[in-house]
Amino acid sequence: METAELAKKTEKTEKEKAETPEELSPYINRELSWIRFNSRVLDEATDRTKPLLERVKFLAIFSNNLDEFFMIRVSGLAKQLRSGVVDLPPDGLTPAMQLAAIRRGLMPDLKRQLDCWHNDVLPELMKNGIEVLDYKELKDKQKKYLDNYFKNDVFPTLTPLAFDPGHPFPHISNLSLNFALALRDEGKREFFARLKIPESFPRLIHLPPETEDKMEKMGLRHVPRVDRFVWLEDVIESNLSMLFSGMKIIDAVLFRVTRDADYEIELDEAEDLLHSISEIVDRRRFGSVVRLQIEKDSPKRIREILVRNLELDLFQVYSLKDPTGMSSLMQLCKLDRPDLKDPPFSPVNPLEFKDTRGMFHAIATQDIFLYHPYDSFIPVIDFIREASKDPDVLAIKQTLYRAGANSPIVAALKEACQRGKQVAALVELKARFDEENNIGWAKSLESAGVHVVYGFVGLKTHAKLCLVVRREKSGIKRYVHMGTGNYNSITAGIYSDFGLFTASQDIGADVSDLFNVLTGYSKQKEYKKLLVAPHTLRREIIARIEREIESHAQNGNGRIMFKLNSISDKESIDALYRASQAGVSVGLQVRGICCLRPGVNGLSENITVTSIVGRFLEHTRAFYFHNNGQDELYLGSADLMPRNLDRRVETLFPVEDAAIRQRILNVILPVHLRDNVQCSVLNPWGEYERLNQPEDGVRVDSQQWMVDNPRMVFADE
Repeated sequence: METAELAKKTEKTEKEKAETPEELSPYINRELSWIRFNSRVLDEATDRTKPLLERVKFLAIFSNNLDEFFMIRVSGLAKQLRSGVVDLPPDGLTPAMQLAAIRRGLMPDLKRQLDCWHNDVLPELMKNGIEVLDYKELKDKQKKYLDNYFKNDVFPTLTPLAFDPGHPFPHISNLSLNFALALRDEGKREFFARLKIPESFPRLIHLPPETEDKMEKMGLRHVPRVDRFVWLEDVIESNLSMLFSGMKIIDAVLFRVTRDADYEIELDEAEDLLHSISEIVDRRRFGSVVRLQIEKDSPKRIREILVRNLELDLFQVYSLKDPTGMSSLMQLCKLDRPDLKDPPFSPVNPLEFKDTRGMFHAIATQDIFLYHPYDSFIPVIDFIREASKDPDVLAIKQTLYRAGANSPIVAALKEACQRGKQVAALVELKARFDEENNIGWAKSLESAGVHVVYGFVGLKTHAKLCLVVRREKSGIKRYVHMGTGNYNSITAGIYSDFGLFTASQDIGADVSDLFNVLTGYSKQKEYKKLLVAPHTLRREIIARIEREIESHAQNGNGRIMFKLNSISDKESIDALYRASQAGVSVGLQVRGICCLRPGVNGLSENITVTSIVGRFLEHTRAFYFHNNGQDELYLGSADLMPRNLDRRVETLFPVEDAAIRQRILNVILPVHLRDNVQCSVLNPWGEYERLNQPEDGVRVDSQQWMVDNPRMVFADE
């Protein structure tokens, strides 16, 4: 139990050890920063001003986020601990210290989540006609229905697995729900078995409507609708005797394991990247266990059997009240209950595309900016569809990171190929947890004749680019779409992202050159307009920070604004610290991880960090430099993280159109920076404080403001 012993040495938090923020490390630990982000996700679930099913959604998202965190980040720390190969972060915490701090940081939120579900959300659901019931609370008629459902549907799929000298301990698959069973035969001998809860059935069984519901449907009387659910594991537990004839069930304990899902591709194994990725997807089922979730107050002997055979330390065991695996609550959000959800809204279809002469004429006339989900994603789909049908289009080149199911963009690319156009698609197979989907898309595109490239072994291609090459009277012309988000029509409705259409000659040439790097053997590293990782992006961002420092020394008006998902790159943080120390005003809005510590005297007193977690996932990246009045603004796919800057192909592109720059700088960024409803402020201790009391009494909910004013443009100030 070496890790557990080391954990005892790190019982105090950073705040408890230091009397002032100046005594802390200049850098906030990446993992602890992420935990604080997910805590803000949980805040949305506990917010009683939110519609009820939206709160349920955030409970599910909190759990889903946590599953991925354990599969990737915690598993990485566990591997460092086991191997002794340590990669210390800038804050200096060892893997053992981080693992101990992670558990300490998580426990209050895990208890808060369960308290929110049992004592707040569940009673409110019942008041609103959505009942999640225990089997023992049901009427005889309801029990009979579920018992028949179990006997006819569930029972044939169940496979109890014994564990004894003649039967090895069974494999427990990642994120599966299971019963650990203690049994006794007539001779008083005890046995242990494991029963996996099948994933082929809904976790929440929807009971059929009762008499009042049927009468309502028939219009005989007005009775409020009632939807009743029972947990699948509850139904199985109530019918376990059918599986173990002649045995007495002493204990039935629900548990769930989380396995390491972070696999690297070895260079010498990657001659066929498609085959290597397929193998990794399969291997994830067998990764080492990094977390055991088990029912609270479960018998000690059952816990010991699981801990010993799963080769766990005690700090990896999370013993909490049911339900386990609350990401399944997303099932409730699919109910047709608009009264319990955010009001729907219709994205705007920009007027720039009303031109009857087609999209290419509109883009050739002016750059066109889209801000999803407030602006419709349909123009992006139409751009590729129109290119696929236009007889003057010669070629289409596209990056696909997470295309989603039934992608209309993939369909348009296949159609373009069938029409004889040159079509190339870079399908990033290494997009984590989307590998299987992307393998399917890659094979589908290849079968249609599309030139498919799988990216590089050592790099993920995260850039969001689409290039259309068209023959026109004046010669060959390039049309480009670039963005901050994936070419995914589903997430475009729930993520906030920037997109830009342009026919800029220089940008078109840069994107062509970059595709030659991605699809061929070009070694180009310098571009006219684009900042491209892993070659120039960090260097160019830091150079612009240094330029702002110099400009401020001469003119006293230095200002930097970044809006991004995460910032953890030490070189970038140090450059921003230098800017603050030089007096430059630095405003950061960071949705997730932020390792920069703001507001520390002598280090970062001129830096403010805010964060917005709300209805839409804030996914935009914008980098603004005042540049002594010669505003410079970049948008793109990259965050300031080592993985983005060193291990990915990323792009930032300049916003050169003055009207678009004005809309972003005078409307979009200021509204988000003034948010006092969804916004939290990061303090020098590394903790977030929610802004709940507007100083002037005016509430600013940036996301709702954008829904209400999607195309607002202010004059230059």
